[in-house]
Formats: sequence, C-alpha cells, structure tokens
Amino acid sequence: MPDTHPAEPDLQTLKQRIIDSGALGRSPVYARLLDYLLDCAGSGRQPKEFEIAVDVLGRDSSFDVTRDSVVRVYVHQLRKRLETYYASHDPDAAFRLVIPKGQYIVTLEACAQDGSAALPVTPDRQRLPWAPILLVLTVLLLAGNTWQWWSASRPAPPDPLSATLTHPMWQQLTDDELPILLVMGDYYIFGELDEEGRVSRMVRDFFINSSEDLTRLFTQDNSLQAYFRDLDMSYMPEGSADAMLHIAPVLRATGKPVRVTMMSRLQTADLRNNHIVYIGYISALDKLNNLYFQTSGLLPGRTFDEIYNKQNQQLYTSTAGLPQQGQPFRDLALLATWPGANQNQYVLVSGTRDAGLMHAANVAADLEQLQALDRTAVDTNDNDSISHEALFEVYGIDRMNFEATLLYHRPLNPSLIWANSQ
Repeated sequence: MPDTHPAEPDLQTLKQRIIDSGALGRSPVYARLLDYLLDCAGSGRQPKEFEIAVDVLGRDSSFDVTRDSVVRVYVHQLRKRLETYYASHDPDAAFRLVIPKGQYIVTLEACAQDGSAALPVTPDRQRLPWAPILLVLTVLLLAGNTWQWWSASRPAPPDPLSATLTHPMWQQLTDDELPILLVMGDYYIFGELDEEGRVSRMVRDFFINSSEDLTRLFTQDNSLQAYFRDLDMSYMPEGSADAMLHIAPVLRATGKPVRVTMMSRLQTADLRNNHIVYIGYISALDKLNNLYFQTSGLLPGRTFDEIYNKQNQQLYTSTAGLPQQGQPFRDLALLATWPGANQNQYVLVSGTRDAGLMHAANVAADLEQLQALDRTAVDTNDNDSISHEALFEVYGIDRMNFEATLLYHRPLNPSLIWANSQ
C-alpha cells in the first residue's frame, strides 16, 4: 500500500512562517528563542535553563535560576504564542511546532485529520527533569489560569449570578449585542541596560504603560534606546486574581462573548466597540484615566495611594503599602459605572491596593451589596444605578479585606468627558 502520511516539512520553513505571521509579537526575543530551541533539537541537545539565559537572553555567568524565573516566563509565553499561531493562522496544519510543558525543547507533532495533535514524529530524546516547583511564576499566569479554570467548570451558573445580572449596572451589558471586553490592569515593564548593553534591572514607570509609550519616548529622544529596552513584559498585582474570581462568573453568566486583554495591550478602538469591565489598581487605569476622572468627583493625589475629593477638598489615604506583616491598615476601594458614547457601558472595579480592589469586586458581584449601595444615593434619579461612583475605606490585615465603610457616593455625568474638547 502507498504511504499516505505527509512528508515531514523543513523545520526552518515552519519557523519562518510563524515569524512572518507576526504571532510572536514585536519583541525579537521570541524569534531568537524559537531559533535556539530548534537548533538544539536538530543537534539532539536539550539546553539547560542557565544556557538559555546566557545564550538567548543575554544574562551573564552570575544568573541564578533559583531566583530569576525569566527563562521559564519566556518559554511559557513562546509556547502560548505557538498555540495562538496554529489556532489563528494555520489551524489545518499537518505538522506543528510544539514546546512540551516542563521542557525546553521544540518537537514536531503530526496532526490527525480532525486537527488534533498526534504523537511527536521527532526522534526520541532524553526528557528534561521537572523544574523546581515555583512558589510564584507570575500573577499574570495566575489570573489566566483562574479564568480557564472557571470557564471549564460548572456548565450553568448558580441562581445568585442570574440575580446579580438583574441589577441595572450589569443589565446594561446584557441588553444588546455588543461583546464584553475584560481589561486587566497590568504594570508594563521595560529593561534598563548596563554599559555592555545587557539588561541590568527591570523598570516600572507610571508614565510608560505600553510598548507604544516606550516607542514614543524613543522617538522623542533617540539616545534613550542605548539605555532602555522593550522586554514585552508586564505584571499584575495578586489582588487581581481574587477580584477576577468574583467578576468572571458574572460575565460568564451573561452568555455573551467575553474577551480578556491587558491594559498595556488595549487599543483605543476597543473602548468604543465593547462593553468595558476594568479590574485592577487605580494606578494602572492608563487609557481609562481621562475617560473616568474627567467626569469623576475624585482625583488621584500626589501618589496613587491618595484620592482627592474635589467637592469638599478632602484627601483619602491608603496605608496598605506601609504596614508590617500582621499589622492592620486602611485601603481604598473604587467602584464606578457610566455609559459610553456608543451605547456601551463602562464598569470600573478598582482600588489603591489589593484589599481595596478585592472589596470593590465583592460589592460588584453581590446583588445585595449593590442594592444597599443604591439606597445610599444622594439623588433618586433612575440613572443612578448605571452612572455613579462609590469610594470605600477598607480595613484589612496582610492584604486581606475584613470590613469597609462607604466614604463617598455620587452620580456621574458622562457628558463632562467631552467638556474640555469643545
């Protein structure tokens, strides 16, 4: 009988297709890493984590794999980008480049006719030992895994979720065909270079919140490219994962398409074409800053741990970033919602630190707490439930929220967003 199996393709050809598609992103690191792993696979060698750090990521001999997870992060991201490429650009591929979990090697897998992956067709090689168990990989991975876990569990939402969706704030997201975009407030990270052009440390700047911001800075001062490098990395606070556990089931219960993106990757057009639900710190609002604070009665203070009340000139301060372990603190929680210009709705679930963020999520996902908040409205206008803001003082210990007091609650006037443009 003739051989019906397709001939194995050239690995370099497959690699180039992936790079040309743009699926690996703007950073050249992922193309270098893929090329390196393919070279190692071709020679039957499985590189160690330290080798990847030095040969691909430019680390020196002092690199400590037990303290720095950068290699594991980059390999994980490359694995995800390969999966995205085949899902979006080449779903019918007869062969796929795959990075097995827990390994630093690329294998070629033949796909069955139904598109599922079959056994690897690359030569047998010694498997890498399991990497040491990590206490923390990144909060971004934690949030992503939390979402996947919830999406795969319990085919039908419990009744309390359906009840929560009857509240006007959430009902605005269910009464039309607009999709829902969940925006996670992440902190964009870029690298500072030493005299030899290697990344010496990672930098967080509140005015640099995306790759576009960094590129714009380089355009303004080209000499800065000798000192800083785009790492295509970001991180989120731990409280975002807890907040997501509360909000994600509510969004899932709408039955509508829900897409998740990081604030650092949010496009301006997304703000018009989707209902926007934001989860994250006030300091990570970025593109939502002007949209919200233009109409708000609040403003950030000298730091993002301070919130200023414009009307009575009162300053509210979070101490959640200062206390030692086991010491009580006060944090600030912010919950706001208002209609956009394209019949879409914005829902802001935020806080100055973890405890505040988690309390805002608790309120947003609980119908009884939302109704209790409605009863505190100064104005009885019917629109209060779909256009208002509330600030809570949260009392906690060790990043956990225990009690909260409502400090401020007022309706919002979305038309003020455009007032300064006239």
